[in-house]
Amino acid sequence: MKTSSSVTRRRFLATTAAAVLAPRVLTAQKSDTQLVIGEGEHRYEVLHNWPQLPDKYSWQTTHNVAIDAAGLLYVIHEGRENLKDHPSIFVFDAEGKFVRAFGNQFQGGGHGLEVRTEGKEQFLYVTGYQQLKNFAKLTLTGERVWEKRAPMESGIYAPEEDTKPTKRWGANAFMPTNYAFLPDGGFFLADGYGSFRIHRYDKDAKWVSMFGERGKGPGQFDTPHGLWIDNRPGREPSLVVTDRANKRLQWFTLEGKHLKTLDGFLLPANADIRGDVLLVPDLQARVTLLDKDDKVITHLGEDPEWRAAVLKGGMKLRNEPKGEGWVSGKFLHPHDACFDAAGNIFVAEWVNTGRITKLRKLG
Repeated sequence: MKTSSSVTRRRFLATTAAAVLAPRVLTAQKSDTQLVIGEGEHRYEVLHNWPQLPDKYSWQTTHNVAIDAAGLLYVIHEGRENLKDHPSIFVFDAEGKFVRAFGNQFQGGGHGLEVRTEGKEQFLYVTGYQQLKNFAKLTLTGERVWEKRAPMESGIYAPEEDTKPTKRWGANAFMPTNYAFLPDGGFFLADGYGSFRIHRYDKDAKWVSMFGERGKGPGQFDTPHGLWIDNRPGREPSLVVTDRANKRLQWFTLEGKHLKTLDGFLLPANADIRGDVLLVPDLQARVTLLDKDDKVITHLGEDPEWRAAVLKGGMKLRNEPKGEGWVSGKFLHPHDACFDAAGNIFVAEWVNTGRITKLRKLG
């Protein structure tokens, strides 16, 4: 899974941060009925393992979450390549009850997942990495609208990367991770595990352009894993990129010009926005909320001692049975998180046994 020009996921977890965004360390408050984290306007009841699967299905390395207009929660997991008949996408209602499952074609490489409203319809946008190396648009019940692979017109990918995908990593490999949707109907697509480029597509899903390159400087990336259009009140819309292994966020114009960098994260994995709050799940055991000025409101689940234990345990913690090696109110590896309309937060963790936590907003 590593070439000389790539960074492995194992290294992502083994890396520690010397500088941290000035946090208020918040401890969990527990009563007879609730486990609560946060404070003030940002207090949440912690509901680990919130959605329940039918016995015929199993969690397999949960990756991303998304909410549709009806309040249904969509969860994608990487899945196991040898379980071709097992779906990779699960859907749950507002009570956490199972609704439907689909997406067998993403087993072994399911990754990114977003819901987008287009006119009067909604669609799922999905990415696949590992041996899949694809991205697709689906209906909310799983029917394929289109599916695409590496944009060979970009001139940066190895021959046959679009026709004979293999589980090959590197600077000329295509390993898409996540989307951000443009106001004109187009979208950005992050090649977060491959070329480290951000690709732009038009409303017809035709490749238009790209920006970024490997490196540490402004406009350069080391695992540009997550994307979101930052259209918070009072701002000109821009693209925020979670530059994960560089431990920072970067903002760009919609034309790809670098605007600013915010350092001090651990391993920021993705982003979502509600009102003037920016939500950033961090793969090193916490979830961060930023205010309208990009100042830290809180690090949910923050506990330096727990994080040190997680890093020391490394990959082993990912393989423990659900409920063992966990601490209530704390996270292992938040890989994605999203808001619902009521301000609740859903967190997907990158663990083999799978875990989805609902943070129910209080007050």
